[in-house]
Amino acid sequence: MPITDAFKKQIAQKRRLFFKICFKCGVRNPIDATRCRKCKRDQLRLKNRSLGVKK
Repeated sequence: MPITDAFKKQIAQKRRLFFKICFKCGVRNPIDATRCRKCKRDQLRLKNRSLGVKK
């Protein structure tokens, strides 16, 4: 069911797209994190936010 309210849609997009992922264990971390919360490594990447169809 699509979200029609613009404010709620913005909140949902922020929650689903703006976080960091650990290279080693793949855990989601907050956007302001510098180290992984699970394995304590400092190798984090931003979530890929490119739009489009998966191939």
